[in-house]
Amino acid sequence: MLNEIFSFFEKYIMFFVQGAGLTILVSLMAVFFGAIIGFFLTLMKTSKFKLLRFLSVTYTEFIRGTPVLVQLYMGYYGPGLLGFHFNLIAISVTILSLNSAAYVSEIIRAGIESIDKGQREAAMSLGMNKLLTLKEIIVPQALRNIFPALGNEFIVVIKESAVVSIIGMHDLMFNANTVKGISYKPFLPYVIASIFYFVMTFTLSKLLGRVERGMKVYQ
Repeated sequence: MLNEIFSFFEKYIMFFVQGAGLTILVSLMAVFFGAIIGFFLTLMKTSKFKLLRFLSVTYTEFIRGTPVLVQLYMGYYGPGLLGFHFNLIAISVTILSLNSAAYVSEIIRAGIESIDKGQREAAMSLGMNKLLTLKEIIVPQALRNIFPALGNEFIVVIKESAVVSIIGMHDLMFNANTVKGISYKPFLPYVIASIFYFVMTFTLSKLLGRVERGMKVYQ
């Protein structure tokens, strides 16, 4: 039995390695762009203009209130109706980024609001405008508070990225399905895929924990 498992693993290992590599790449890009979009959504939510606040809140509630699979289908089939065609990586990164942005915006908002309002008032009294206050005073301190949550969001995106296999992205889950079809083994490929997901998320969790402890030293 063990010999059969080792033989299976040795034969198909590259399918899982390549899929895991693409999963990490897509997830990393999604969190990166999601953080950028999320930051601008946070600025819109704290804006004095009602329209910007309305748009950002509506977007956030819609994304958080609909399954990522539905969003992925909309991103996959929607552009085709307008005559646009994008490759699968671009679609996957875009949809995961837009989804992640809704959650990141709430993380950033909570982090910014955790900073004492007196610091904003002190900065304003020194003649600093809102953007300069955010850049020099608020954001550097908020980053320490939101870093753990952002790290958890990265881990969540890695796991949620499995849905992109539905549209044909050759990620870890897609390759696991491929191996299942080739080998006629319905269970073992998913066991191996789960191990890969666990290794990726566990390793990332430990790395983020070390970085977080390092940041606390400089507080």
